[in-house]
Amino acid sequence: MEARKNPEYLRSVAQAVADFRDALTAFLELHVLNGEPGRFGGVARGIAPAVFVRDDTDPEELERRRTRVGRAAGLAVSATPLTGIAITVQGIGTVDPIRNWATITQPKPVLEPANILDACDHAIGRLEGLIMQAEAERPPSVGAEAMHPTVWGAAARLWRDGHFRQAVTASAEAVVLMVKNRTGRNDIAETALWQEAFSDKDPQPGKPRLRWPGNPTDRDITTMNAGLRQFAPGVQMTIRNSAAHGIGELGEQDALERLSALSLLAGWVDECELAEAADSGRS
Repeated sequence: MEARKNPEYLRSVAQAVADFRDALTAFLELHVLNGEPGRFGGVARGIAPAVFVRDDTDPEELERRRTRVGRAAGLAVSATPLTGIAITVQGIGTVDPIRNWATITQPKPVLEPANILDACDHAIGRLEGLIMQAEAERPPSVGAEAMHPTVWGAAARLWRDGHFRQAVTASAEAVVLMVKNRTGRNDIAETALWQEAFSDKDPQPGKPRLRWPGNPTDRDITTMNAGLRQFAPGVQMTIRNSAAHGIGELGEQDALERLSALSLLAGWVDECELAEAADSGRS
């Protein structure tokens, strides 16, 4: 997903900018601005540093706060291209205020503290706007974890490792195993198994059928059984077989759509009733 369309990512960047701003503010507490009344008031503005360390500052505390700012800046710099907070400085060009924060402590500073703090405020506001836009435009999502437990149980480990094709194959085989266990059939190939399980023929000894629950003469029930008779073998041939025998990795979206079809089929299998011949002996 594109970064500026991912609300979670944008929130993390906004938090990183806020943390950087807080760290910089704490760092500035140990300094006086060049131009403030006092010992360093107005010393060679533009040539001397923009800030000077206070006389009573503990060097170790100063270093701790400097380190904190540096680390926070490293996390926050990704906000600049997202928000356009770069500053144009005459004679220098475009400057990233977060990446170049330390210039305020150096001779001929490129930036003033106020430039950086204002840029942070602008970045946070801009990111909040991007978050609202991303959430408004975000398509509905279905997590793989919400699939039928048989499907996700077989796919989970492979899916999390990025092996999407293998995850689909494992899930398809798990759904077939559901039907084998349900019907007691392990004597025919998988596609034939689906065809016989949903066959419109009466059950025979050793050949039970899966039927959608309800009055078999009802038009909706008849339609559902006819649809399952075509859908289930079709899933086997188009999803399981292509995943098992295909070459190369499946994309995550393609794999998710295949898992969705398998999950739907598994749920329907759960809802079906097992119809057996009178003398089958199965309970």
